[in-house]
Amino acid sequence: MERKLDVLIDARTISNRVAELGREISRDYQGRHPLLVGVLKGAVVFLSDLMRSLTVPVEIDFMAVSSYGYSTTSSGVVRILKDLEKSLEGKDVLIVEDIVDTGLTLNYLRENLASRKPNSLKVVTLLDKPERRRVEFTADYCGFVIPDYFVVGYGLDYNEKYRHLPDLCILKGEEE
Repeated sequence: MERKLDVLIDARTISNRVAELGREISRDYQGRHPLLVGVLKGAVVFLSDLMRSLTVPVEIDFMAVSSYGYSTTSSGVVRILKDLEKSLEGKDVLIVEDIVDTGLTLNYLRENLASRKPNSLKVVTLLDKPERRRVEFTADYCGFVIPDYFVVGYGLDYNEKYRHLPDLCILKGEEE
């Protein structure tokens, strides 16, 4: 089936917003050395750009979790595919995520990582789709609130395709 892509947020707008988030986070973490926990694979582009916009020193680590599989809707079951290499105990941790959809994945991650005794734990997300929430969840930092579209580009994918696109695009013509 042919898929159509419509630009939702262009690369320049994304870049400007990521820079704003970087300034806000740098101000909030002044004098601290946060650990950025990137959620693979979708958040890798966002984490890379965000990290370069920060003025505070950071460490990074990555987790891989899955709740989508090969579908455009979350299954609600979160699986950890790759865990962190670093201890979180006593650290200021900032989870870096591409999108908050149902809230189930980030709610699970926040609870899981909080049990590892960090000094602080916050979440930054590039995108938020509050219409899709199945559990109450609010990110501490948010790039954009978007309607209930399935989006790809800027690291987000459908079946490992479209991550390379510089814009965030609505994926149309896809059977769910």
